[in-house]
Amino acid sequence: MLILPYSLHTWYIYRPATVTLYESMKETMQLNETHKNSTERVQLIPTNSVVSHNASDQVIQLAPVNQERDKTSKSRKSSKRRKHAKVKEKPIIVTPPPPRRPPTALERHVWSLKPVEALAYAKEEMKHAPTVIDDADLYAPLFLNISIFKRSYELMELILKVYIYRDGSRPIFHTPHLRGIYASEGWFMKLMEENRQFVTKDPEKAHLFYLAYSARQLQTALYVPNSHNMKPLSIYLRNHVNWLAGKYPFWNRTHGSDHFLVACHDWGPYTVNEHRELSQNTIKALCNADVSEGVFKLGKDVSLPETTIRTPRKPLRNVGGKRVSQRPILAFFAGNMHGRVRPTLLRHWKDKDDDIRVYGPLPQRISRKMSYIQHMKSSKYCICPMGYEVNSPRIIESIYYECVPVIIADNFVLPFSEFLDWSAFAVVVAEKDIPKLKEILTAIPLRRYLAMQINVKMVQKHFLWNPKPLKYDLFHMVLHSIWFSRLNRFQIPGT
Repeated sequence: MLILPYSLHTWYIYRPATVTLYESMKETMQLNETHKNSTERVQLIPTNSVVSHNASDQVIQLAPVNQERDKTSKSRKSSKRRKHAKVKEKPIIVTPPPPRRPPTALERHVWSLKPVEALAYAKEEMKHAPTVIDDADLYAPLFLNISIFKRSYELMELILKVYIYRDGSRPIFHTPHLRGIYASEGWFMKLMEENRQFVTKDPEKAHLFYLAYSARQLQTALYVPNSHNMKPLSIYLRNHVNWLAGKYPFWNRTHGSDHFLVACHDWGPYTVNEHRELSQNTIKALCNADVSEGVFKLGKDVSLPETTIRTPRKPLRNVGGKRVSQRPILAFFAGNMHGRVRPTLLRHWKDKDDDIRVYGPLPQRISRKMSYIQHMKSSKYCICPMGYEVNSPRIIESIYYECVPVIIADNFVLPFSEFLDWSAFAVVVAEKDIPKLKEILTAIPLRRYLAMQINVKMVQKHFLWNPKPLKYDLFHMVLHSIWFSRLNRFQIPGT
C-alpha cells in the first residue's frame, strides 16, 4: 500500500527529466534538486485521480486542470467563431422541388375530356366502385359505405376543377373571417383560393363555380343593428349574381346548378331568398342545415360543420383529450340560454344530478377550478343542444376533445351524413326526450361507449382545419360533399 503524506487532491509533479546510467551520481543529484524547486502544485478532480501501486516512485502525470479548461474554452470559442463565419460565407442553396410524376394514360384521357364528358365518365365509374374492406387512411366503422366514399374521393382528385369568380368588392367577397364560431366559411374560402390542385383559371375547364362571399362579412357590412331586416343582404347578393349572369355565360348554361356557395353564419340561408335560381339550384354548404325551414334542400345542399377557431395561427390548439379512466363526469353542458332547447335542458337538469352537470354560462367559481375545455376533456358525453339555429360548435368541439357528442336538435342534417355513420361516434337525442337524458346515456353498455370513444378519435382527422390541407381533412371533406352533390344531380346527356 502506498501512503502519501499529502491529500490525494493535491499532487506534486516533477517536470519530465531524462537521466542516463552513465551520468555521475553528483550530476543526478543536482538535476533532481533543480527539478524539485520547479514543481507545480496541481488541483485534480478526485474522480479522475489515478495512482499506480506497482511502483512506489511513479505517479501518472496529469496536466493542470484550470489551464486546460481555459485552453479548451478558448479553442471552443474560436472554433464557434470560425463555424459561424463559415456559415455566413456559405451561399444559400435553394433545393428545387422534386420532378412531377408523369401523367398516366388514364389521367391524360380524363383530362382531355370536356367537363360534361368528365362528369359522365365519373358517374359511370361510381356504378362500379371496387369493394374496400380495409384501408390505411380510412377507418371503415365510421362510414356507411366506405367503398363508395373512397371511389368518389378518388374521382374528385382525378377530375374536379373549380373556377373562382374574382369579381366582388371586399370585405364581402374574398375576405375570409378566420376567428370565432363562423370561421368555417372563412377557412374554406382561404384554403380554396390558395389551392392549386383543384382551382383552374380557365372557366371552360371548370366542373364547379365558386361564389366566394362571406355571409359573416355581408352581415357586418350591410345589416342595420336592431332593424331585424335581412332583406338588404339578400338584395345585395341577388344583384351580384344577376351581374355575373350578364357578364359571363356560365350561370345561364345550367341556371346556377353547377355553382356553389359556403356560408356558416346563421343568416346564410336567408341571403339567397331574393334570387329564385340561387335559392333553388345552387349548391349551398350551410352550417344552418335545417330541413324544416324549406331553404336547405336535402340531397342537394351540404351541411357545413360549425367550428370555433380561437387562434387562427394555431387552429389545432388544444385538440386532444384524456383517457376514459380520467373522465369522471357522465355528461356536461355550459352555454348561453337561447333557442327553444337549452332552457328546457336547464330546467330539467341544472343542479338535479351530480352525474349530469348542466349550467348556463359557466360560473366563475367553477371555471376557476376547471375551465370549459377541461370540463369537456373530463366528461364521457358532451351535450350539444341547438341554440337559435340547429347547428352548434360544441359538436365539433366534442370531437376535438374526444368526448362523445350528444346532439339535441330536431330537423338537423348532420355534416357529411351522406357518408359518415354518426351513430358510430355520437348519440342523437330527440328534443322531447330531454327528461330521459340520464336514462338514455346510462343504458349504453360500456363496451359500446368504449367503441364510440375510439371512433371519436378516429373521426377527428375529418374535422380539422389544417393550415396546409391534408388528404381527408375538413377542407377536402367539404369540397368532396359539394362534388358528390354535383355528381349525383348531374344528368348524362341522352339518358
